[in-house]
Amino acid sequence: MNPRIISANLVVKLLNFSREKTTMFFTIAFPIILILLFGTIFMSQDNVEYHLCVQDLDRTNSSAHLVKTLKLNGKFKITNVDPAVNATQYVRDNKVNLVLIIPKDYEKSLNQSIEFDDPSASVTITYIYDPSSSSVLTKMQILNAVFAYINQGLSGKSPFIRSAEESILTKKYRFIEFFVPGIIAMAVMTLSLFSTVDSETELRQKGIIRKLSTTPITRTDWILSNILYQFILAVICTIAMLLVSYAVFNVSLHIDAWLLAFILLDVFAFVGIGMILTRFAREAQSAAAAANAVSLPMMFLSGSFFPIELMPGFLQKFAKTLPLFYVNEGLRAAMVFEDNMAALRDAAIIGVFAAVVFILGIIATKWEEDK
Repeated sequence: MNPRIISANLVVKLLNFSREKTTMFFTIAFPIILILLFGTIFMSQDNVEYHLCVQDLDRTNSSAHLVKTLKLNGKFKITNVDPAVNATQYVRDNKVNLVLIIPKDYEKSLNQSIEFDDPSASVTITYIYDPSSSSVLTKMQILNAVFAYINQGLSGKSPFIRSAEESILTKKYRFIEFFVPGIIAMAVMTLSLFSTVDSETELRQKGIIRKLSTTPITRTDWILSNILYQFILAVICTIAMLLVSYAVFNVSLHIDAWLLAFILLDVFAFVGIGMILTRFAREAQSAAAAANAVSLPMMFLSGSFFPIELMPGFLQKFAKTLPLFYVNEGLRAAMVFEDNMAALRDAAIIGVFAAVVFILGIIATKWEEDK
């Protein structure tokens, strides 16, 4: 071991690092960004305010008081739903995960219970919920705790407020069925993004792209062949994930052409982003750091692992600008809800994004500048 050689090599590496401004930025700033980002999401979880939609069919002072109690004791942010609206359809159309329905004659039953000491008097509060959301169970637990507190106030009587749960899906699904589409979207994203970044920077550093510009192959041929390659790998990866999911967890998912469509859109979108990144971060180290800076926040903020409802309001709005969010939503709409209109809407959004970034990526990939 020669300390002189070690120190000289260390100095060279540090000097090279200091010259790579992009690498310096993402190496130092990226972990700080993650700390700030997820610290904002997870800090003060005791003060989390959940969103709750309430459909008051009774519309009396007593039912209004119940809503106020839910807001104060359950720390809910209340949204009132028009009594004339179908609650199940409201959940689907507005992408909320729970609507609480206060039944008609709530006040009449409450008065009967209090004034006439009728032990048979009770009401049933209905939860219309979306089982795909992992936070909906927490909401229902909070609601049940609040109702238990109210029932305790009517001590000596049978529970006045009871609850009934109704899923918006006719078929019963487990959480794993909602988790798998998100993992597929995330896996295709990381595969497409990092494969593009790694291959482009390696070929550029080795001078292969410069040599390709002198051959008959065109830039369009090169890019489209890479897209096809990434798509084939993504399909193989997806098949492997589905086989494991079916074999180990016995999942029940609807597989049709939408799956291939979203995989293709996912590939186009993130190959395009990868080509743009390699245009501005030409070294392999800085390009990989930039790809991490794009992919890691996106996979955590797009709803792949936990519902965006747990995030602060400004992050929820930001999450809905991310392309991976719409791939997640589209795959779940197709594979779980079998909702073609929702899948089409999400496909249109991610399709426009993919077209824009892919065209920008093609423009950014100029072989002539590498000569």
